[in-house]
Amino acid sequence: MTAPETGSPGWTRGRRIGLDVGTARIGVASCDPDGILATPVETVRVTSGDPDWTAEVRRLGELVEEYDAVGVIVGLPTSLKGRDTASTAMARSFVTALSAASPGLDVETVDERLTTVTAGAALHGAGRNTRQQRGVIDQAAAVVLLQAWLDSRRARR
Repeated sequence: MTAPETGSPGWTRGRRIGLDVGTARIGVASCDPDGILATPVETVRVTSGDPDWTAEVRRLGELVEEYDAVGVIVGLPTSLKGRDTASTAMARSFVTALSAASPGLDVETVDERLTTVTAGAALHGAGRNTRQQRGVIDQAAAVVLLQAWLDSRRARR
């Protein structure tokens, strides 16, 4: 597999962080600098939450610095018909808080319909007890949404 060209339109080489934002947890994933493979990082417990997200934004800022990330991709949960829901508003609130706390950071949203279902099914198929490992599902969902974003970018290059 060939690494993406740095000069490709719309592509800046560097790690991205993928986030699956929920009311109780935020699944975190990252990718390699060439944007080929997304991997799980951790699950952040939601303690501050909507609307200010203070603790969560602080932890994500630490992760962005630790991974030297050039951007963050946040899953935007919509209904199966593509309409906004209460979860969509919550995710947008998080994006606003993260963007305000890190003005130079590129923060994008991506449609995340069914990422948690896909992640749960994959873990279940691998013999993991998904009921007892909700944090792992959140990380896997972050991997699914970040990988989909990476794949779509690679297809455009």
